[in-house]
Amino acid sequence: MAGRSREGGKRPVVPPAAGQPRAASTTSQHTSSDPQQPISRGAGARQRVLQAALQVLDDDGLPGFTMEAVARRAGASKATLYRRWPTLGALMIDAMDATFQPFSVPETGRVETDVEQLLTALVTLLEHTPFPRLLAAFIGAVERDPALAALHADLTRRRREPLLVVLDRARERGELPPDLDPEVVTDLLTGPFFYRRFIAHRPIPPDMVNDVITHVLTTPRRRTDQPT
Repeated sequence: MAGRSREGGKRPVVPPAAGQPRAASTTSQHTSSDPQQPISRGAGARQRVLQAALQVLDDDGLPGFTMEAVARRAGASKATLYRRWPTLGALMIDAMDATFQPFSVPETGRVETDVEQLLTALVTLLEHTPFPRLLAAFIGAVERDPALAALHADLTRRRREPLLVVLDRARERGELPPDLDPEVVTDLLTGPFFYRRFIAHRPIPPDMVNDVITHVLTTPRRRTDQPT
């Protein structure tokens, strides 16, 4: 994980670099501000609270993620937060959704190149942002609060959509067989990176993106190349 600067002991939550497709992807930009400055109304105030929420989650984990802690970090009152987010889960979902938005869909005209761009962006997200720590805490919250499950499922579905679109377009162009299951292939393409980061706790090697694409897409590509 890339190191992040500390100011006053607080670590800013940094979304993926500009120009990268955003996920959990094109990410919304947040400007840092003095956490003691009183919160105001409007879109800027909302972004400030969402940024503060992720900072608290990143610094203190799920046990320290409270409305009081977020309000203190944002320079707001708990009443202000509760008016917009009735539960901690709603605040956490909104913060993750706003900061780590779905990746943009590449259109290079070649499935391997499109998938490479998306997987490279995923690796950047996993290796060079706070996203893994935040996601781990987020999943922990979902496991403890079944009411969040549907919201979590919708958030995940929208972040799978770019890869599903790429695979569907490749089928339409004849690059992949028409009976290919995009959902399964999406799992096969992305699963190794999440496994390596969250389960094996091993670094992602530079050639892993190309290796995964080769292993997952080679067989379907061969089927489309065979004479009928």
